[in-house]
Amino acid sequence: MILVLMGVCGSGKSAVGHAIVARTGWRFLEGDEVHSPENVAKMHAGIPLTDADRWPWLKAIAARMDAWQAEGVSGIVACSALKRGYRDLLLAGREDARLVYLRGRREVIDQRMAARRGHYMPASLVDSQFATLEEPVPGERPIVLDVDAPVEALAEAVLAALAAESQARTRA
Repeated sequence: MILVLMGVCGSGKSAVGHAIVARTGWRFLEGDEVHSPENVAKMHAGIPLTDADRWPWLKAIAARMDAWQAEGVSGIVACSALKRGYRDLLLAGREDARLVYLRGRREVIDQRMAARRGHYMPASLVDSQFATLEEPVPGERPIVLDVDAPVEALAEAVLAALAAESQARTRA
């Protein structure tokens, strides 16, 4: 099983991912750590990334997912995956990969970004994140959670949804 935790900056992808890892022992990949130094510099300067900036990053994440599959291990990827095309790249051909959309209202994200310290992504890029966001559609089979809930509750909700799906498949 590989989970792709997606959402705009400040939606809690890393926090929820770490909470799930604490319960499961799965591997964790922080998508932000895979960005090229050029991408990090652009974001740090308040310059939104383009598709051309993002494709090599997404391909590097997909390669990590493939390595996990080859090893037979489960993992969690924290990655904004804002557009359908990005998610298609990450999920295509990976039947055991699932999308978790951490949906945040603008006010909540603004508050979180204002409080965030020590991250290269400035609050000034929130507008570009929401402008780029294409919310997942039912065909992508997302687990959709509103980020107003505490991190621990979100982690539990993800695991409960996965367990319910597993039970439904077993009955079918």
